[in-house]
Amino acid sequence: MTTGEAPEAIEASGAASFWRRHRWILFRLLAGVGTLFLVAVVVFFATSILPGDVARVVLGRLATDEAVAQLRESMGLNQPLAVQFGQWLGGVLSGNPGDSLVAHTPVLAYVLPRLANTLILVAFVAVIGIPLAMVLGVSAALRPRSFADWLVNTASIVIAGLPEFVIGILLIVLFSTGLLHLLPAVSLTPSGNPLSDPAVLVLPVLTLIIVILPYTGRQMRASMLDVLDAEYIQMARLRGIRESRVVWNHAIRNGLTPAVQAAALTLAFLIGGTIVVEYLFQYPGIGMALNDAVMQRDLPVVQFIVVVLAAGYILFNLLADVLTVLLTPKLRTAQ
Repeated sequence: MTTGEAPEAIEASGAASFWRRHRWILFRLLAGVGTLFLVAVVVFFATSILPGDVARVVLGRLATDEAVAQLRESMGLNQPLAVQFGQWLGGVLSGNPGDSLVAHTPVLAYVLPRLANTLILVAFVAVIGIPLAMVLGVSAALRPRSFADWLVNTASIVIAGLPEFVIGILLIVLFSTGLLHLLPAVSLTPSGNPLSDPAVLVLPVLTLIIVILPYTGRQMRASMLDVLDAEYIQMARLRGIRESRVVWNHAIRNGLTPAVQAAALTLAFLIGGTIVVEYLFQYPGIGMALNDAVMQRDLPVVQFIVVVLAAGYILFNLLADVLTVLLTPKLRTAQ
């Protein structure tokens, strides 16, 4: 190799090394895109073959057959489903997934504010609930078979057996009726911005935090128990290293991997799992919008929201995989 070729060879070697280290991310991204495409296909064709005439739903039962036929023609409903799907998918990719049949506004303008409201809920739950679940899991693992461990396990089993709407109703009864009128029972925000009245966020956020505590907390507890029983932890203790240092520098760092993955999957669940909570508190999020769109047979809104929810789930699953690899040296070097 000549001197002039050395920089090119080094650059090529560096590019190959970068590709070897990060190709799995590209593969996961491609798999996610493929999965999202399949979801779009299934959602579009499944909603398109539902019984009933969309044009008739839009115009009402009293509309004449001529008016219905004209609307079907203008909406392109007379074209083959494959053509309709291609036009719809092109609109989604270009940022124009059509118009709401009920609100008579662009789907994007209708959905995005409600998606932002749901993301506000998810952000509060992530910032408060996930760290709290991890702290409870670590506390229980550090004192196995203690009262704190028994309390965490018992509470997790009880909460895990309760549906979201039951937890929400119990919180409404406790904080919004009877002697305590501390919080509003309904989160209606006509302005579309729940941050303008933070009190309406308390009960929905608290409900979701209680919902996720059992899963994330027990994952952290189980992970910490496995790490604390590991040989290198016992060796560190035998060497006289302080217990606090053993816990913080070794146990928690290595025990975070399953818990971080569980936290990412919890966020993926929250993106689409807020429907019941949003309906219960009449919170104007994407779950409430999906419920309304299904009831009103607003197919463009239904199709776009389901694709958005699927994209969020796929994204958080990818995030979980990336964090798992980054936090696990063996997996990181194996890529």
